[in-house]
Amino acid sequence: MALTLVFFVTGLLILVGGAESLVRGSSALALRLGITPLVIGLTVVAFGTSSPELAVSIESALSGSSSIALGNVIGSNVANIGLILGITAIIRPMSVQPSLLKQQIPLMIAISFVIWAMAADMAITFWDGFILVAALIGFLLHSYRSSKDSPEDEEVLPCEVQTLKDKTWFCILLILIGLAGLIGGGMLFVRSAVEIAQIYNVDEAIIGLTIVAIGTSMPELATSVVAAIRKESDIAIGNIVGSNIFNILAILGIASLISPLSGLGFSTADYVVMISFAVILLPMAWSGRTLSRPEGTVLLLGYLSYMAYIWP
Repeated sequence: MALTLVFFVTGLLILVGGAESLVRGSSALALRLGITPLVIGLTVVAFGTSSPELAVSIESALSGSSSIALGNVIGSNVANIGLILGITAIIRPMSVQPSLLKQQIPLMIAISFVIWAMAADMAITFWDGFILVAALIGFLLHSYRSSKDSPEDEEVLPCEVQTLKDKTWFCILLILIGLAGLIGGGMLFVRSAVEIAQIYNVDEAIIGLTIVAIGTSMPELATSVVAAIRKESDIAIGNIVGSNIFNILAILGIASLISPLSGLGFSTADYVVMISFAVILLPMAWSGRTLSRPEGTVLLLGYLSYMAYIWP
């Protein structure tokens, strides 16, 4: 058991490190190729911080533990809002950009309902995945066109990314290291998570909703907390919403194209909680265009209550 826990933690650390390497290398390379910072933030960075979830979900689908893949996405989306935004708002209230209120948050809510409908037959099938990936492509195209229409809203990438953009070979090396870390860490993380579930006789769906989901959300947590400490907390909520959109469209889409994902082990309550957190974020963000400390406390308490409800 002790060795399994060591492998689990090691796999998680490799995953987080791989994601960080991939984000930095790909962001700097994209900047060198002339892609605007806003598009990089909406695509490369958002996808990069979601890459642990992608690696874990693909490995779970390939290894026949697809309940972990679906639970990972549902649990990560709940954790991103309840745990991460809750903690970040408590540290420092977050201002909300108008585009999030008008576009990204409503989209997150809509696709959360779509996943619930798709899983009604207890599976996310190949054709469900095809629809999700097609929607992802549409989202990326829309984001790119929107950035062309509103260049003044572009965010500034971290200075270390700006510095790396002139070192093409190093960017490529970081990308390769990141991909290797995601693949190796994902395999180690999933296999040890399955062993933990078997040792304690806990359903794989529960493991995916809790331990795996929280573990793969560490990059988002680190990014959001650091942003809050640096008084850049307005960036944090955008990263979380973008990550949740990618989790559904990209991760579930790609994983289900590889292998159908089982919906067994999940109750209606799991989907309702995911949707509820997405829905409640809209009025919270709309009120004063900020996410306040009391609202962050409500989100965090709601998340802890959900964890207490589902853990056997």
